[in-house]
Amino acid sequence: MAVRAVSHVAIGVTDMDRALRFYRDALGLSVTQDTTQDFPPYGDELPAARRRGVYLRWRDGDDDSFVVLDQHDRDQSASPLKFYDLGIHHYGFWVDDVDAIVARMKALGEIVVVDPNENDTSEYGEPSGRIIRGALLRDPDGNYVQVDQRKG
Repeated sequence: MAVRAVSHVAIGVTDMDRALRFYRDALGLSVTQDTTQDFPPYGDELPAARRRGVYLRWRDGDDDSFVVLDQHDRDQSASPLKFYDLGIHHYGFWVDDVDAIVARMKALGEIVVVDPNENDTSEYGEPSGRIIRGALLRDPDGNYVQVDQRKG
């Protein structure tokens, strides 16, 4: 057996409506479910939890990846990882139009950390010689989100 795709990325948020403006309205992901869920405890690592979970997708196939926004009572002093910290310090999406997404982000008052720029594909672990246009954003809770567009 081998890995076929990333199943999902779960992102803890403090304000679901503001997070939806970022992920749904600016990035363009589609909400496929918005629900309240109760989870039982699982040993010492995972306490019982009640959350609002919003599931967002860009496609709806069996093995297509998705994003879950997770809002529940949590320590509001918690902060996201800094870029290059241990663990998942950012995640990226392939998009059709980096510039349009950055324009929507700015119109909504969201943070654009790095404006659109062009990079060689070697910076993405691919053979050199092609171009990827990318930008780096921060979601409302401070998580780094990269958007990338193949240009040639």
